[in-house]
Amino acid sequence: MNKKNNLILKMLKKSLIASCQPPSKGPLDSPSIILGLARSSLIGGAKALRIEGFKNLKKIRKNVKVPIIGIKKRISKKYPIIITPLLSDIEKLAFLGADIIAFDSTDRNRPYSIKKMISKIHSYNKIAMADCSNIRDATIAIDNGANIISTTLSGYTKGKNPPKNPDFKLLKSLIQKFNVPIIAEGRINTPDYFKKAIDMAALISLGWWA
Repeated sequence: MNKKNNLILKMLKKSLIASCQPPSKGPLDSPSIILGLARSSLIGGAKALRIEGFKNLKKIRKNVKVPIIGIKKRISKKYPIIITPLLSDIEKLAFLGADIIAFDSTDRNRPYSIKKMISKIHSYNKIAMADCSNIRDATIAIDNGANIISTTLSGYTKGKNPPKNPDFKLLKSLIQKFNVPIIAEGRINTPDYFKKAIDMAALISLGWWA
């Protein structure tokens, strides 16, 4: 990993990442509004942003200097993978200035292998963030070179309503097992949950819409 990426990972230790992703086609789904949310998050203490969509990323990247996690969501009848499913998505996110590219790294039917996804991210000298649902997902991602593991998809892969509380059991297991940054994402929606995750030495991704 290059010096810039190492500095980004070091800076994000025990930090808050603001996930600024309003519902698609909702009243706040506008690059300018998302920029306002991003700036408000940074004023409030966030150290990085998670931004969905090419237009939004382009707008945010032009106006902020902090690290950005870029993703592209797609709905497909053929595959259950929604978060950054395509190699072409990675190419566009990299071109638009994402420092970290996150993708669905669950062990499910997918258009491209996890190995190909991570290799593509690294080909642009970007940090590969694996959004996982369990230890098996994370192990596969790490074995293929992922730089960050996230609990993003815990509770969202079995076709049931997700649980109300964060998956601290998975978070603890990931922190104990892997020597890479671990991001707690998903249902971190109270100050107590935030503090608990920080005390566990995790990075925190907190959505406006949690």
